[in-house]
Amino acid sequence: MAPNDLNRRRFTAGLVTAIALPAFLSEAKANRVHLAQTPACGTDTLTALQTAGPFFTSGSPRKTNFQRDTRGGQPILLYGQVLDQNCRPVQGAKIDFWQADANGAYDNSGYRLRGHQFSDANGRWRLETILPGLYPGRTRHIHARVQPRGQRILTTQLYFPGIPQNRRDGLYVRSLLVAFDPGAGRGSFDFIL
Repeated sequence: MAPNDLNRRRFTAGLVTAIALPAFLSEAKANRVHLAQTPACGTDTLTALQTAGPFFTSGSPRKTNFQRDTRGGQPILLYGQVLDQNCRPVQGAKIDFWQADANGAYDNSGYRLRGHQFSDANGRWRLETILPGLYPGRTRHIHARVQPRGQRILTTQLYFPGIPQNRRDGLYVRSLLVAFDPGAGRGSFDFIL
C-alpha cells in the first residue's frame, strides 16, 4: 500500500470518527442511566456495564500479549480474575480485549491491539499491552467483553486513575478504574459476573 493511500485511509477514518463520535457519545450519555450494573462479589459495589462502542470486531485471535502488535507506547501489564457474585472463580470465561494505539487510533481492518483469552481454573487473566492513547472526547480506556459459558455477556471499559480527561469523558465511570501503579506499569481489575 502506498504511503498516500495509508494517509488517506487514516484521514478518512479520523474524519468519520470525528463526525460520528459526538452523536454516539450523546446517545450513550442519554442511555447511560438505563444500563444495568453487575454486583461485585462480597460487597455492595456494582460493576458497570458499558457500551462496546463502534470499534468491536468479532473473531479476534487468541492472545495475551498486545505489545508485539505495535511500536511505541508505554508498556503495561494488566491482570485480575473473573469471579461470580459469591467470589468464586469463573473458569473458561472468554475475555475479548480491544483498544486504541498510543496515538488514539483503532485498527479497524485487522487485529492489532485486539485479542481474546480464557480465564484459567482460578478465574485469572493477564494482558500485556500498552497504555491506550487519547482521542477526541475519550479518556484512556480498554474495552473488555467477558463471556462465561452459558451466561450473559459483560461488556465494559477499563479506565486509568490520574488521567485529567477522565472528568471530561461522558462515558467514564469511577468504579471501572484499574488499580494501577504508573511507576511499575502494572494494574489489576476483577470482573464480577
